[in-house]
Amino acid sequence: MAVWDDLVGQERATRQLTAAASDADSFVTAESQTPGSARLSGSSMTHAWLFTGPPGSGVASAARAFAAALQCVSPDRAANGPGCGFCEGCHTAVVGTHADVEVVRTDLLTIGVKETRDLVRRAQLSPAGGRWQVIVLEDADRLTEGAGNVLLKAVEEPAPRTVWLLCAPSTEDVLPTIRSRCRHLALHTPPVDAVAEALVTRDGIDPEAAAYAARVTQGHLERARRLATDERARQRRSAVLRLPVEVDEVGSALRAAQQLIDAAAEDAKQVAEELDATETEELRAALGGAEGKRMPRGTAGAMKELEDRQKRRATRTQRDSLDLALTDLTAFYRDVLADQLGSRGELSSVDAQDAVHRLAASSRPEQTLRRIEAVLECRTALSRNVAPLLAVESMTMALRAG
Repeated sequence: MAVWDDLVGQERATRQLTAAASDADSFVTAESQTPGSARLSGSSMTHAWLFTGPPGSGVASAARAFAAALQCVSPDRAANGPGCGFCEGCHTAVVGTHADVEVVRTDLLTIGVKETRDLVRRAQLSPAGGRWQVIVLEDADRLTEGAGNVLLKAVEEPAPRTVWLLCAPSTEDVLPTIRSRCRHLALHTPPVDAVAEALVTRDGIDPEAAAYAARVTQGHLERARRLATDERARQRRSAVLRLPVEVDEVGSALRAAQQLIDAAAEDAKQVAEELDATETEELRAALGGAEGKRMPRGTAGAMKELEDRQKRRATRTQRDSLDLALTDLTAFYRDVLADQLGSRGELSSVDAQDAVHRLAASSRPEQTLRRIEAVLECRTALSRNVAPLLAVESMTMALRAG
């Protein structure tokens, strides 16, 4: 399986990255034969990339696939292109054990100066394998302003064999000085049919369930996979889609807001149950702590640091879950508006068609537009760290008043 197979519906991006990886391979080959003779200028390859695209487009997957292709050592790579998926370079890069591929993702709300300085120091090292030192920064949009300034110098003047792969939702989410020094690769939301096919062929999901999940998530592969395989995710979505027809007075609007917050907290709790215990036990073992006994002296700081990081991750998970609910609400009201305007296209909220038609018949298009604006304003407020309950209560009251 080639490393590009995870890029669902991104044929143009795959072609561009394959060409760049081929030029990068030619550069390495020429350098090994005659040091100092090869040049990247004028080729498809460059030392800094910015991958952007909407949620579900596979931005991080594209960056990781490109990182693997840059490390490909298959004997057939000249004929078939780098990125075979089977050689040692590809395999270790994909599974995360390659010495020259650093993938940075965060469970926190921001990436600070200290973490970025450590990353920049790593980027100055020569590649251990002689090909490329690749830094994949999956959450470049979470860099603080200070961290972005630290990164700027490294992106502007990278080490000879260092490649920066930055990922963000859009170019506007990255400092202008950084994006101006990167080659931009824009991905798009993959077609619904392509996502459904991937769920069937790769995950063994029933075709009907795959088609439903791909449609209601509007081509978001990871969300579609979770919706098709997790009953709790389907229950949470059903609860969100009941909200528009239930917020008919002040009391119900406030209750709906609390229910959204509680559902997001439950989602964060589920993630914590899956990760926190394992992380804590692994750290205890690494620090020499025996089960059921007190930790060795001097280890309290490390345990407290892990606990704080887990709390920050829970906060981010809760906000991400809320944002997912707001995305579903936006799609619902967009379907209502389409129905009011006489569109004959297929609804994305196929599991709430009765509610869509009922709300479309009982309200006017201008009311629907105001409700969409209320949802978008809530998302903006959450991104600015407004207290979640206050932001959601303001939104549900606006949905009621319409």
